[in-house]
Parts: sequence; C-alpha cells; structure tokens
Amino acid sequence: MTDTDEHVQPKTSSSDSAIRDAVAGSLPSTIADLSRLVRIPSVSWAAFDPAHVRASAEAVATLARDTGVFESVEVLQAPIGETEELGQPAVLATRRAKNGRPTVMLYAHHDVQPPGKDEDWDSQPFEPTVRGDRIYGRGAADDKAGVMAHIASLRALTAAVGNDFDLGLALFIEGEEEFGSRSFANFLRANREALAADAIIVADSNNWDEKTPALTIALRGNVTFRLTVTTLEHASHSGMFGGAVPDAMLATIRLLSTFWDDAGSVAVDGLTRHDGVTPEYTEEQLRAEAGLLPGVSPIGTGTILSRIWSQPSITVTGIDAPSVANASNTLSPTVSVKVSVRVAPGQTAKDAQAAIQRHLTANAPFGATVEIDDLDLGDPFLVDTSGYAVGEAKRAMADAWGVEPVELGIGGSIPFIADLVREFPEAEILVTGVEDPHSRAHSPNESLHLGVFSRAILAEALLLGRLNDASHVASA
Repeated sequence: MTDTDEHVQPKTSSSDSAIRDAVAGSLPSTIADLSRLVRIPSVSWAAFDPAHVRASAEAVATLARDTGVFESVEVLQAPIGETEELGQPAVLATRRAKNGRPTVMLYAHHDVQPPGKDEDWDSQPFEPTVRGDRIYGRGAADDKAGVMAHIASLRALTAAVGNDFDLGLALFIEGEEEFGSRSFANFLRANREALAADAIIVADSNNWDEKTPALTIALRGNVTFRLTVTTLEHASHSGMFGGAVPDAMLATIRLLSTFWDDAGSVAVDGLTRHDGVTPEYTEEQLRAEAGLLPGVSPIGTGTILSRIWSQPSITVTGIDAPSVANASNTLSPTVSVKVSVRVAPGQTAKDAQAAIQRHLTANAPFGATVEIDDLDLGDPFLVDTSGYAVGEAKRAMADAWGVEPVELGIGGSIPFIADLVREFPEAEILVTGVEDPHSRAHSPNESLHLGVFSRAILAEALLLGRLNDASHVASA
C-alpha cells in the first residue's frame, strides 16, 4: 500500500490495446477454467461436506499461482468469533507495490449456495452447460465468475506488460460468503498487513442489464433471525379446545401480519428509509426480471427502485410447522419462522434489530411468548463516489462496454463490506460484478451471460493496466 494520498491518473494506458487482445484471445480458456470450478460442489453451509470447499480453495490457489504474478499464495483459515472453530478455507495471494504504484485488493468468493432440487434445474447444477449465450450451473455467476474475472484480468495484464509490473496486489478469495462470512472479521485482522490496499474491487454484484455495466454504490444491510412463538405447554386437540385456546400458528400469523401495512410497505416503527435518486425502472421491467405472475401487483410505495434500494423490507423465508402431508387436528404449541430484514442505507443493523425487537414485544398477540435467536447482522453500505478509483473504474467500464455505467443500488446485502470499511477506512471500495438481472443467483438455473463476462473481465483488466501506469504525487 502506498503512503500517498493524491493520485494523478493517465487518461489511457499504453497497455489498453494489448489488454483487449489478451482478454479476447484467452476467453475460451477462461470459460474452461470457470467450468472446472463450477464442477466442484463447494457449498459452505454446515450440513454439506467441507472437503468440497477445501478442494475449491486449492483449485483457486493453483489458478493464482499459475498467473505467475504473486510473491505468496496461501490457503488460510481464521477462527469464527471468539471460538476455536475455524471458518472455511480462503485463498490469500499477495504482491508488493513498486515505484509508488497503488495496491489493489481483489475480492470474490469461491463457495456457493446449496443447489436445491435437481428436478428444478434444466441441467445438472454442478455440470456447467452452455445454452445460447449463457453458461448454467451453481456458482457460474455467483461468484466463481467473479473469481475468474480477477484471474483473467491478471492474465491479460501480464500478457500485455509482462509479470514484472509495479502494481501491488492482494487477491482474497473467501470460502464462506454464502454462509454468513462468519470468520471474515478475524481473517481481516489476522492478515491486515497483507490485505492493506488503496482500492478494493469486490466482484460480487450485478449489472444494469446484459448491455449496460454498473458500479454498485448502495447496498442494504440485513438482520436475519429465527422467531419462535409459543402459546401452549403441549399440543392439544383442535376440536376439543379450538375457538378458546390460541394456538401458536394463529399467534404467529397475527404477529407476522403487523410487519406490513395494507400496501405491503414495512410498518415497523424505527426502521428508516434512505433518500436517494433512482433511475427509471418500469413495472413491466420488474415483472420480466422478477417473474411476477399476471394479476399479482407489486407492493410498496414510491418508485420501484426506491422500494428495492432505499427502503427496508421484511421477508419470511422459512417456517417450521407440521407439513400438509403430516397435519393432524392439533393446536400447535410452538411455531418457528426465519425472518430476513433488509435495512436501508443510513441505518445500522444494530439499530434496526432494536426496532424489530421492540415491535415484536409490543405486538405479540394473546400474550404469546416471543423469542429471537440465530441472529445475524450486516450493516448497509454507501459509496463515496468522489474518489479517483471510482472515476477510473467507471471510465474503464465505459471503454470496455461501449456504454456509460449506471450507478446502481442493490436490494441485497454484502455484510462483510462493513468489515472492510472498518479495517481499511482509507481504501476506495469498488463493488462490481458479472451478474445481470437474469442470472438467477441462488436459484435453480443460475447462469452467467458470456458477453457480460467478457466485458466485465475487460473492464477490470483495463482498470488494472491504468492503475499500473498511474503516477503518484505525495501531498504537501
């Protein structure tokens, strides 16, 4: 990392043309390497075999070593919280900056979501399959394509200028982002010196569409938890006591319904909104991208993108209760649900959690016992767009895609970014990505648009080439 704070950037790089040729020429081998990564079922959730995540980390480490640009490549783990339990393996590869050049951290993650049911996929989830202009498979977009975007951009830079360049690098490929990045903060602290950077490229976000790039400048935070509602010491016959005894399902339904108003907007006192400008986005576009059924209306108020980017949302993502097939005429004594709260930029997750807790306590029906556990928090994120690296990233995107980038908000969360901000407060954080609105990350038939992939690699490679050419002038 440099010790300067004033940067003078070249308008173009002498390596631009060679980088373009290298990205185009190596795309088939890049897709082949991506396919090999997708075949490794690196699900980081506790119920899945951690050997696959280890194998994925080793494969990424081999790709990093084979670039020939790093002085050190390691597969490392860090403890989870205050425990001795280790998180999933991550890859850390480093190269020192020379001659006053900046250091760039390249972040992505090699773990993936569970595939779900095979029958919901049109092809096997861990067998990458090209159909049309997309490659399908779990992790093909989120986020093994992010991993390969970093590797491919480094290959292109090396092909253009050789491997004796001056840019400093810290490649950090995490292994448990899909399981809450539980050891992330400890990993940063343990490897802070190796990871210190002037700019951080987080390749784990979306683009506006298949033809228009985006730089993510706002992310909602999250509060996720298990809510357990109890009304009875034991189950009782619904015919004998129904109508006089409130069962837990009734209490849960009544309590959950207080989260929203009649328009479907969040109605929890203390959850705030962010006042941000949003691009035009029609209901027709929402229907096409989200799969909204005919006759089903969108919820909320305000512009559609403000509802997704700038307002809180609450979703019940799971219910533990008797299944329909096993249902008996019984009053349920207890019901548990999984609740996901998205927190608008400008509010901390801790404050949002407190607001939710107050709401649940105040609205518990029939005197039901309400308990929260399995709690995860992640703060929202807003980018300062005035920095030099942001400007250079947007210019590289425009040159690679032939279209000016959109400044994008994301309704989802990347909670670990708050950890990056805390550990590296002077670094500019650039949230980029290889996904598009039809990638279906986390869903069956996840896919990567190959044109988006190629342009995203080129944009990053151009940015790295220009940062490598950058001269630094120490401030007075």
